[in-house]
Amino acid sequence: MAYSPLLTRLMEALRCLPGVGPKSSQRMALYLLEREREGAQRLVDVLQEALERVGHCQRCRTLSEQSLCDICGDPRRLAAQLCIVETPADVLAVEQATDYRGHYFVLHGHLSPLDGIGPGELGLDRLQALLAGGEVTEVILATNPTVEGDATAYYVADLARERGLRVTRIAYGVPLGGELEYIDGGTLSHAFSGRRELGP
Repeated sequence: MAYSPLLTRLMEALRCLPGVGPKSSQRMALYLLEREREGAQRLVDVLQEALERVGHCQRCRTLSEQSLCDICGDPRRLAAQLCIVETPADVLAVEQATDYRGHYFVLHGHLSPLDGIGPGELGLDRLQALLAGGEVTEVILATNPTVEGDATAYYVADLARERGLRVTRIAYGVPLGGELEYIDGGTLSHAFSGRRELGP
């Protein structure tokens, strides 16, 4: 069966979501149009508002509606500790699973020269400026335990060591090749509390 051009475009648009293939996008599109038009309109409205109002925190680069996110704007957080993560989802994972009370810096990816992702794309110039500010004394590397995540961690570690800062890496409990946002809270909490010094 051939769908109308607009319905086909809707199905193709839904495939931009992670894990959504042709069958899933077809099911979603048909469900929204057949049974949940009111919900679809709410989704359109909220998505449009989010696209217009949600940007990045000027300090840590996580998603935020304000120039400073709630974490960076909280005077009770420890400015001496800076946790480096790959995505805003990783910030949420650490916040939910641990009692960490420091600040974050979100890279929005990892070093991957083959994909054209270098230090500039990860905002490492902004990270260096943050480290030069004099408040940070410990950099906690919580990049994903993948080849690219490890390479990124070592690169950031070198930047921190140049300033004489303590560098630790979250430790055991996180499986090699895993991604933080998919790891259960107990495992992540254990890994975070067991972080270790990262050698040169």
